[in-house]
Formats: sequence, C-alpha cells, structure tokens
Amino acid sequence: MMRKGMEMGGDGAEETGTPTTRTAETLLRVLPMVLCVAALIIMLKDSQANEYGSLSYSDLGAFRYLVHASGVCAGYSLLSAVVAAVPRPSTLSRAWTFFLLDQLLTYIILAAGAVSAEVVYLAYKGDASITWSQTCGEFGGFCRKATASIVITFVVTFCYAALSLISSYRLFSKYDAPVAYSEKGIEVATVRS
Repeated sequence: MMRKGMEMGGDGAEETGTPTTRTAETLLRVLPMVLCVAALIIMLKDSQANEYGSLSYSDLGAFRYLVHASGVCAGYSLLSAVVAAVPRPSTLSRAWTFFLLDQLLTYIILAAGAVSAEVVYLAYKGDASITWSQTCGEFGGFCRKATASIVITFVVTFCYAALSLISSYRLFSKYDAPVAYSEKGIEVATVRS
C-alpha cells in the first residue's frame, strides 16, 4: 500500500518533512484561525439601531451560520496546527485525516461565505420581486461590518483551499490510491504513474 515509506527503510514511517516545511504548514494552519476569529468577532458585534428599527447578525440565519462555521474552523485550525507542529512519523491514517478534514472545512467555510454574500448583496440591491427592500441605505454600518466579515471569510477559504492542496499532495504522493473492487469483488485495474 505504501510506496516511499518502505524504500526509506524499515517500518514505512518517515517524518512529515523538514522543520522549515513543518513551520510553514503550521503557520498556514494558524492563519485561518486568526482570520476566523476576526470574522467571528466582527459579525458578533454587528448590530445597528436607528429610527427604522434594529438589525443584528442574529436576525439572519446566514450570518448565524457564518458565526458558527467560523468558530468550528478556528477550533479545527488550532487543533490541526498543534498536530502539524509536532514532528511525528507520517502515517496513512494521519494523511487521510488531514485530507478529509481540510476538504470538509474548505466546503463549510465556502458555503458560509457564499450564503452570507448573497444576503449582503440583497441588502445592498434589494429584490423587488419578493418585496425585499434595500436595507443598506438605512443600515450602512451594519452592511459594512457584514461585508468586512465576509471578505475575511473568503480569505479563509483560500487558506483552506491551499491546505487542501497540500494535504492531498502529501497523501497521494506518498501513498497509493485505494484499490477499487467491482460489484463482484474483482479487483479493478488502476492507473499508476
């Protein structure tokens, strides 16, 4: 199942990279944590009241989702940064775990940014067909803070996309792809480079 680990002698486990590579990956995992916390704080403090009423992030489901997704991503970033910083032998299960969780978190934070961007777009432009008026004319401060939080969220998405590329490269360059079987239990030929 393993390609390179066996060639390097012994048990198939090799260290996850040089100290410089490990430091770079750790910093790339810490950056989204800091950005997620910033987006979360900006959104949590996003409320405005005026003669037309009051508006808070908690009034909109998309913004509540953004806050929760940012919290989950910040927690994962912290945990994965700690795990990545510790020099350990690379294992198949660790590589698959990083790969799957990096992919999952990328999609979670992308979805949070996309749905929140749609809500802010409607707040700026309105939609006459569903009688949704332009809200940002009356609640400009609210819309500016929400926009700032969403922009930070998309920067986090790019960080997670980069981490996904790194973890997929690490997984698929070190280990063979899983063997595929047909419905009858017959091994299906796979292409190897």
